[in-house]
Amino acid sequence: MTDLFLRLTPDWVLKSIEMGGFEPSGHCMALNSLENRVYDLKLEDDSHVVAKFYRPSRWTREAILEEHAFLNELKAAEIPVCAPLPFADGDTLHEVEGILYAVWPRTGGRAPDELSFEQTEMLGRLVARIHNVGASKKAPARRVLTKESYIDEPLAALAKFIPPEYAARYREAASAIGAVYVRDARGVPVHRIHGDCHMGNLLSGREGFFFLDFDDMLTGPAVQDLWLMLGGRDPEDLERRRVFVDAYRQFRPFEQRWLRLIEPLRAMRWVHYAAWIARRWHDPAFPLAFPNFNTPRYWEREVVDLEAQVLLIQNDEFS
Repeated sequence: MTDLFLRLTPDWVLKSIEMGGFEPSGHCMALNSLENRVYDLKLEDDSHVVAKFYRPSRWTREAILEEHAFLNELKAAEIPVCAPLPFADGDTLHEVEGILYAVWPRTGGRAPDELSFEQTEMLGRLVARIHNVGASKKAPARRVLTKESYIDEPLAALAKFIPPEYAARYREAASAIGAVYVRDARGVPVHRIHGDCHMGNLLSGREGFFFLDFDDMLTGPAVQDLWLMLGGRDPEDLERRRVFVDAYRQFRPFEQRWLRLIEPLRAMRWVHYAAWIARRWHDPAFPLAFPNFNTPRYWEREVVDLEAQVLLIQNDEFS
């Protein structure tokens, strides 16, 4: 990671955007983002754009351009997403001292607190349309959601962090989850998906819903985008999930057995998330944001949660 990424200043941000053909007014406000560096910029015409500086070494240029291509395909299909703006040379991705960056339109709206059944139907249809576009092309430079990428590689990254008294139990539970995923994912189709389709990446405004932040776009099963949005387990949540799937099927097939992947995927995300923090621990922002990470209490809770998830899956609940 370049030193500039950790000490990126408004002057650098404004200079970079100006070099791309935009005319910033000088207003530059940092937005909340741990993974990347993101800024709200006011232009001379009083409009606002959002500049995203990608964390070095996380994605290749090819991988980021595949994200941009997917977004432009979705936009062309009239699906409400936030696609990158072109620079003066027509490209959507520029580089400054090893840091890749892009500019996006600023969007309005707010994240919905809770979905009504009518909204759930609408989202089911929209996500199916996203997946129809996603299945139309490959994304060879992006990550594939597998046991290797969400269990094995994270376990390797966590090896120096998990205390010895919890290491064996954590590995055993995580490996058991991974084995279930391999078993139940056999024959399930994969394609380009949002990958991080939770409510925080969904805006609701006067014109309806708007999908944000495809930074974690990957190749994976359709159900990953479903459970992140509708991950609850109480009866009303399960009914809302049924409504979503029924609406999804109006535009794209969805087999009932794919729902069995929800609980393994939930646990795999826990392991993947812990590894994400571990990989970023050298960034001063991460110890401040996650002060409990790497404490015995943190790992005890993680182990207990993983073992409880193994039991839930073995008892065939919520499938």
